[in-house]
Amino acid sequence: MGEGVSIAVVGSGYVGLVAAACFAEIGHRVVCVDNDEGKVRMLREGGVPIHEDYLPELLNRHRANRVEFTTDLKAATEGAQAIFIAVGTPQSETGSADMSYVDAVASEIARSIGDYKVIVEKSTVPVYTNEWIRKVLERNGVPQDLFDVASNPEFLREGTAVVDFLHADRIVLGAETERAAALLRAIYEPLTSGAYYRTAHAVPGARSADDPPPVLLTTTKAAEIIKHASNAFLAAKISFINVVANICEAAGADVEDVARGMGMDTRIGPKFLRAGIGYGGSCFPKDVAAFRHVAEQMNIEFGLLEEVEKINAEQKRRFFRKVRAALWTFRGKKIAALGLAFKGGTDDVRESPALEIVELMLREGAMVRAYDPAAAARASETIPAGEQMQYLDDAYEAARDADAVVILNDWQEFAELDLKRLRAALRYPIVVDGRNLFDPEAMAAQGFTYLSVGRPVAHPVREAIHSR
Repeated sequence: MGEGVSIAVVGSGYVGLVAAACFAEIGHRVVCVDNDEGKVRMLREGGVPIHEDYLPELLNRHRANRVEFTTDLKAATEGAQAIFIAVGTPQSETGSADMSYVDAVASEIARSIGDYKVIVEKSTVPVYTNEWIRKVLERNGVPQDLFDVASNPEFLREGTAVVDFLHADRIVLGAETERAAALLRAIYEPLTSGAYYRTAHAVPGARSADDPPPVLLTTTKAAEIIKHASNAFLAAKISFINVVANICEAAGADVEDVARGMGMDTRIGPKFLRAGIGYGGSCFPKDVAAFRHVAEQMNIEFGLLEEVEKINAEQKRRFFRKVRAALWTFRGKKIAALGLAFKGGTDDVRESPALEIVELMLREGAMVRAYDPAAAARASETIPAGEQMQYLDDAYEAARDADAVVILNDWQEFAELDLKRLRAALRYPIVVDGRNLFDPEAMAAQGFTYLSVGRPVAHPVREAIHSR
């Protein structure tokens, strides 16, 4: 795959760290920069600060040769051909993306440019960010012929981000000059040519040498909009199926059947038609709000996104009311809460619907015994352990003598629980499933009262009751 390109990645969060590891994996020389000295020290010593499949393996494979970690942005910039900005763009009080970190990084990069560089937006940013980065560089005295600003949005799902990067649905490259486009194409050439998939160590996934990811080369503005529009559309799809689920509950239909029938239509597709307790995480809530703010700034009414946000907020409250109805009251009740991260496969608790529901249960007097395979430590920073809140290391221990199990995210481990053992652990065999992990008839046959989303309540069959 050749000598590779010299790349600096600024930011070692979910996007930056995964990008750095994956760029190294496909043959480039990468310096990952972060101003957090503790995190940099951890990464140098072999630690991995986030839960991501394949990430520890890639970092271990390339740490000694192709990827290094530093706090020295100046040195990293001077030695790089391409500089990927992957710092946070959190939601501001107005709903817009807070661009202060991007602005600060662009200003610092400007002081270190002595030869031609391509500055690449990797963070999720609103349209026109490329123009602002250009202005920052020019205001700091960087000649126009020494840089280009490009956009390369990420489409990574936490928990499967490495596979999503190396086996992408598409690679979007936004560039205004052929010089910048050529460098971006060279960076992704090991993937787009299929060469990477012929290597012995290639991470397995959907792509192959015969079916490499396609490239969309477009303008920087279009690339910026593609990212926000994609996330907003997926959030809308989730909110849509959640409203359909509520209609199914009222009508006595099964939303799983409805979603399956909708997903068979190739114009719709089955993905993101999973009814549940609403979306969360670091992307969808922030990006929906930011995209709506962009529209407002351009005097374009985008009321659809306001409804998406309202539906998502109501879905969490609706599920909380479902749990309360199953128990009559929370005060004095012991609840086993399975799942704390915003979804299974990650330790990220930012904007987690699970934590919101746990907080509501605690507020009404419940005692919560929580378990998550990866997110307990991060969750305890938001909801400290105490008399009402306990963190357990095992789902069955969390369920011991509990009045009900509440399933709040979709770890595969939860779907594979031994139902007989779970039922034996509980004081009352009640399961309220916010992710529809189980078949209602099977749960009833095992003696559970089973409530889920968009499906009729399943009550225990007589034989199961007497077999306990």
